[in-house]
Amino acid sequence: MANTPHNRLRILFADDERSLQEFMRSELPRLGHEVTVCPDGESALKALQKSTFDAAILDLRMPGLTGIQVLEQLKQVSPDTEAIVMTGHASMETAIEAVRLGAFDYITKPCKLAEIEGILRKVVEKRDLKNKNLALQSRVHAAEGPSVLVGNSPAMQNVHRLIAKVAPTDSTVLILGETGTGKELAARTLYQQSKRADMPFVPVNCGALSENLAESELFGHRKGAFTGADRDHKGLLEVANGGTLFLDEVGELSKNIQVKLLRFLESGEVRRVGETEPFRTDVRILCATNRSLQEMIKEDAFREDLYFRINTFEIHLPPLRDRRSDIPALARHLLARAARRSVEQVENLLSPEAIDVLLDYDWPGNVREMANVMEHAFIISGGSVISPDHLPAHIRHPKKATTLRMSAAFPSASLSTSSPRTLHEIEMEHVLRVLEKHGGNKPAAAKELGISLKTLYNKLNQMQEERKSAG
Repeated sequence: MANTPHNRLRILFADDERSLQEFMRSELPRLGHEVTVCPDGESALKALQKSTFDAAILDLRMPGLTGIQVLEQLKQVSPDTEAIVMTGHASMETAIEAVRLGAFDYITKPCKLAEIEGILRKVVEKRDLKNKNLALQSRVHAAEGPSVLVGNSPAMQNVHRLIAKVAPTDSTVLILGETGTGKELAARTLYQQSKRADMPFVPVNCGALSENLAESELFGHRKGAFTGADRDHKGLLEVANGGTLFLDEVGELSKNIQVKLLRFLESGEVRRVGETEPFRTDVRILCATNRSLQEMIKEDAFREDLYFRINTFEIHLPPLRDRRSDIPALARHLLARAARRSVEQVENLLSPEAIDVLLDYDWPGNVREMANVMEHAFIISGGSVISPDHLPAHIRHPKKATTLRMSAAFPSASLSTSSPRTLHEIEMEHVLRVLEKHGGNKPAAAKELGISLKTLYNKLNQMQEERKSAG
């Protein structure tokens, strides 16, 4: 077995023979595993209550609790632990009974190291297959967006170049970009080009993790660790063992979870909720956010030491408005996805006039918005050539749509060209015009106004309050 980190097993060995105890204590670590040695069944059960093990090698004949009795309780306490029983030739019937009760395999004494190694290799293979299945179940494939990173603009060529450089390494990567720019897609592309591509890819939306369950979801828990924990639960850091964990919207993690994530990045150790002993797991971490983590650090909302840990390598995804030359190819790709056809089959379904409209729009929702627009257009067109009339009204008339939205939201601050009466009205009108210019994109508007995003929100909230007061 290759002595790689993700092949490492946490093994419980229980036997009353001192020579075998010493043998396992020295040889199993040499094979790359962690081992806890117990002299009898009672101490083995105590160890099982404290820690989680991938495999338990149990002698069938021990003083006190027999191997069969330990096996029966093991399947209740830790059902994911694979049990391997050891027996003499005279006890083969008992060994067969152990397999019937759920033992993974059995070894006859005197046991050979090569035989043990072969069985442990099968345990690793079964665990990896189980983790891959769990990873597959945990994935939420986005219903929008392309399935590959599309774009040959200078900005996207730089993204592809950076991904190609960092993908073969095990470095943590921080992917930055506005909402809808394709950060998860960039992470998947990076993963597919990495040496871990045949192991799990586990995406996690940190913003969707509840405060109370975030630790359990990431690190796992033991049965009975808290109310409702009716069985052992593998955390996503364990499910992703050997592969890649993608933490989307990492800025949404609470400070408490940030501390635990930092500890994992520093030590590679995971401790399930309700356990006292940590175990090691081999996971590459990719992170993404549309927030300014530097600003969050200033506001004491994000740990600076964690920021430096996850920002070993940084990739910026450009907004769609900054790579307009990619729009025609991206639109065809998304149209093909909506039509469930190849790009070649939809090559002529976008009229030149429709493409001109798409090029004229600022795409505040980026690629995600375009995916929805192309699906809308395909449905309206009935599969025929898409003209501007098949596109949503706010795409055809973006300024008019934005003006109507702003007027509806803030009728007390008119966008008319008549002279405002007060300095406050001048300021509010300027804010709305800049917001209109950027198609409602608040981060871009705040940047042009030279104010923080928080200040912009405060001003817009103030307008709404004035509207309520006036109404």
